[in-house]
This record gives sequence, C-alpha cells and structure tokens, in this order.
Amino acid sequence: MLFQSTTFDNISLIFHTLFILFTIVGWRFVKTRRIHLITVLLTIFSWVVLGYWHGFGYCFWTDWHWNVRSLLGKPPLHNSYIQFLIIELTGLYPPYLLTQRVTTIVFVLIIVMTLTLNVRDYLRYSSLRRRH
Repeated sequence: MLFQSTTFDNISLIFHTLFILFTIVGWRFVKTRRIHLITVLLTIFSWVVLGYWHGFGYCFWTDWHWNVRSLLGKPPLHNSYIQFLIIELTGLYPPYLLTQRVTTIVFVLIIVMTLTLNVRDYLRYSSLRRRH
C-alpha cells in the first residue's frame, strides 16, 4: 500500500504539473486546441460545479493527491495546488492571496484565448467546407 501511495504521489505530481502546463500553453497550437478546450472545460467544471459543494476552486485531482500525501505522512501545508507546486519546484513561498489572484487572472485569459481561437478555427473550417 505504501509503495502504491508513493507511486500515485509521484505520478500525480507529474501528471498534474503537465496538465497545468498544457492548460497554460495548449491554446497556442492549432493541433491541440480542441483537447485544450476540453481540459479548460473540465477545470471549470471542477472549480465551479464541484466547487459549489466543496468550495470555489475545488479540484478533484488535488483532493485525491492531498489524501494520498496525508496517508504518506506528508499532509498538505498549502491552500492551493499552484502554491504547492511553486514551493515544491522552486523553494519560493509566494503569498497565498497573490497566488490565487495570479492563478485566476491567468486562467481567465486562457479561457478567453481558447474560446476565441476555437471559435475562429471553427468558423474558418466551416467557411472552407462550404466553398468546396
């Protein structure tokens, strides 16, 4: 059980970090825009819909990861996964409120970019299909 928990902890750290990085940059590449839109919608669903019951910004993956870390005797000492990542990866301790504000601003910009580009791509594709 301990080995499985440690493995999940490591896999979760890697997966969640890659998921966040993809969320930040995935809109930039035409080939990844659709899957990026899905990841953004999943994040919104978790933060807002599940957040209705668990608190705004709730992430089911973070919740699982925190539970595993607690089983390993490494309970979360941070209120935000982004804050946790910054501390884990850089050793810097950003203020919680600053972390939340920057995360929210960046995510809103990401939503605008992915929606704008996906709609634009759809309209271009539809226009090309009608011409042929």
